[in-house]
Amino acid sequence: MTVSVLSLTPAAIFQNATLLVKLDMAALALAAVVALVVCVVKLASGPRLTGGSAFLSGLRLGGPLAGLLGAAYGGVNMALGVANVPYPVTAKILAPGFAEALALILLGLIVGVVAVIANWAVEARIDRKVLAA
Repeated sequence: MTVSVLSLTPAAIFQNATLLVKLDMAALALAAVVALVVCVVKLASGPRLTGGSAFLSGLRLGGPLAGLLGAAYGGVNMALGVANVPYPVTAKILAPGFAEALALILLGLIVGVVAVIANWAVEARIDRKVLAA
């Protein structure tokens, strides 16, 4: 008797997620990249101080909340699935759902941390420019 072993990787978590969760994961990953781009553009813009700060400020809280919302959505779907299964559910069956929820929370936290650090850098630059004037 052979037992097939499911290899659970970040790519497999994304591949097996629902469309809404995939969109949330992609949006969070894109938001982290955009936050870095905004930070680099703001820091390289010279004396011009306009644009981008509100985005970074909003992303500091919005990123983790978007990850948490996606995790809660996945948790509700997982609970509904467990409630509709006529046989006992093992932890092995639930593991992909938990991994998906934790991946969303992790992505949200990463976005939040990137946004906080980028916002600090931009605010420090603005403070230096304002105080030098």
